Amino acid sequence: MSLTILKQTIIMLILITVGIVCSKTKIISKESNKDLSKFVLQVVNPVMIFMSYQTDYKPELVKNLLLTFVLSLGAYAVTILLAYLLIPSKKGRETELERFSAIYSNCGFMGIPLVNALFGMEGVFYLTAFITVFNLIVWTHGIILISGEKSMKNIVKVMYSPTIIAIVLGIITFFLQFRLHEVPAKALEFISQLNTPMAMIVSGVTMAETNVLKLLKKGGVYYICFLRLLLIPAILAALLSPLGISEKVRLTVIVAASAPPAAMCTLQCIRYGRNSVYASEIFTAGTILSVLTLPLVVEFTELLTKILA
Repeated sequence: MSLTILKQTIIMLILITVGIVCSKTKIISKESNKDLSKFVLQVVNPVMIFMSYQTDYKPELVKNLLLTFVLSLGAYAVTILLAYLLIPSKKGRETELERFSAIYSNCGFMGIPLVNALFGMEGVFYLTAFITVFNLIVWTHGIILISGEKSMKNIVKVMYSPTIIAIVLGIITFFLQFRLHEVPAKALEFISQLNTPMAMIVSGVTMAETNVLKLLKKGGVYYICFLRLLLIPAILAALLSPLGISEKVRLTVIVAASAPPAAMCTLQCIRYGRNSVYASEIFTAGTILSVLTLPLVVEFTELLTKILA
């Protein structure tokens, strides 16, 4: 498993490098990248999620989907608690931004390609439960954390997001066993296949805007990345490994929770006038370091499961 993750992360790193080169050579501008990002988030990701539900009904799939949802809720509860304990409020510190980066992973951009590489569309099927929990929490707690504003509009907004709509439609078609005709299904499959290359190229263009030399001098970046990429995933792995649950469910949750900091942090910092440069530095460092940490976390989880089983 860890070897599969390592290969996939190296592939993703190559694609990210393509994005960086495209940015530096002005092939993709900052403005164009925003549009590409919207296309991935609002079209490609939802289509891939919807297509994961185009499968035969099995009680085991439903059971594992519900289990993933419950475990994802538990994982976020533990992660939020740890973030508040390990990142205390301090004058002159970007506490809210750091907590956001430590709590919320790039479970869509990074999680979907990785889980798909491990378990195929069945893994993506389970991952939709984690992504649902992510969207519900990030658009409520996450936005309140960054903006300081408490508003019901964010809760309403998330219900109309393409991702949630795709999940709802997918669940309906799954339970009704409504299968798309071969022609539209093939067209949507082609769109789904854009997910990994486009998501990584968009990430690369975003990372190209970061001053790497300046980033290397910031100890706070490494601390947040340590929490997001190693400590929190290790604690979650220790909590999930003794449970007699499906390996696919356990590793889907662990991989999604071990992904680098969400790019959404930078976007929301820009929107609410927070330190978007620092957010981008954490995102860049976390994405690069995740190539090393993701295989380690998967290997640790498998080893722990064998010991505690």
